[in-house]
Amino acid sequence: MPVKIRLQRHGKKGKPYYWIVAADARSKRDGKYLEKLGAYNPNTNPATVELNVDGAVTWLQNGAQPTDTARAILSYKGAMLKNHLAGGVKKGALTEEQAEVKFNAWLEEKAAKVQAKADGLSQADAKAKADALAAEKAVNEARIAAAAPVVEEATEEAQAEGEATASNEEE
Repeated sequence: MPVKIRLQRHGKKGKPYYWIVAADARSKRDGKYLEKLGAYNPNTNPATVELNVDGAVTWLQNGAQPTDTARAILSYKGAMLKNHLAGGVKKGALTEEQAEVKFNAWLEEKAAKVQAKADGLSQADAKAKADALAAEKAVNEARIAAAAPVVEEATEEAQAEGEATASNEEE
């Protein structure tokens, strides 16, 4: 039975949410699966991925083939690296401890990159809001400045009419 690690679509129309599953290659896209390995939400920025890395590595070692998108997600979360390091341990190229140290160092580096991207996005969002507020203030000030001469003319005309009626009343 050929096994694939693939995405199973959930969510509503226009708002996809995927489960990462190990399923028989002959089953339907959203059909029966052997094991749920995680979830992928592309609606957030950056995309949210929850993955059971050890479960994915177990399936990869047993011969499961990931689809292209699933392979990218597994690589993003480090399952492909952990599988590669496990192969090195099996061949005797490195010890279990060395593999674990390499994997943890990679995880820390990856977490720092993701955090930097999230911080950059939040800073860009804050900058865009500040720019929009400044532009709106400039437009409002220009609108007030354009309306001010009209108000001054109206008050001058009212004062002139008031003086004319006062002089007419005196006569």
